[in-house]
Amino acid sequence: MPAAPIRVICVDDHRIVREGIALIIAREPDMKVVGSAGTGEEAVAVFRRERPDITLMDLQLPTMTGLEAIVAIRHESPDAHVIVLTMYEGDEDIHRALTAGAATYLLKDTISDDLIRSVREVHAGRRPIRPDVKARLDERASGPTLTPREIQVMELVAEGKRNKEIASSLEISEETVQVHLKNIFSKLKVTERTTALNIALRRGFVHIK
Repeated sequence: MPAAPIRVICVDDHRIVREGIALIIAREPDMKVVGSAGTGEEAVAVFRRERPDITLMDLQLPTMTGLEAIVAIRHESPDAHVIVLTMYEGDEDIHRALTAGAATYLLKDTISDDLIRSVREVHAGRRPIRPDVKARLDERASGPTLTPREIQVMELVAEGKRNKEIASSLEISEETVQVHLKNIFSKLKVTERTTALNIALRRGFVHIK
């Protein structure tokens, strides 16, 4: 008897992307899409219902993020195979996704052959990492990263809040906010908050909502 097809669900907040991925997978005789979702909450529900072999997960989702959905799915099913397929290319995004349990990380400009190859490899139990993704991880490992509190500060900077407002939001003093910003500037090798924010956005420490 022929082997059962690899059962895939697609998670993306854009319907046209989900449909495009489904068309790519439908061309493969050993794969089939068994469900799709446009939010993190839907992703968890569809995973629970279908128990797919592979979950293709975008990170940029409304309300529950893709990262949070990965954590929820892997908590419920530790052997779940999740492939991140996203536009987020920051080293911090990659690190967080792989730490959360994603088997590999692909950017949306990945050609369809690479996507199909990755589905088969992950289904076989491997964790393939593309050279460009590995390079970003290596770069992250060689340099300083931001602490959770520093990330909170930068998230509030991204919202346009000034030091006094950041202090109020985090229930800390303005002096402490200034210390955090000084440490952030030092780590990111910048001298002011706009450049620090640009780097934090590029690397995936924070995202504009």
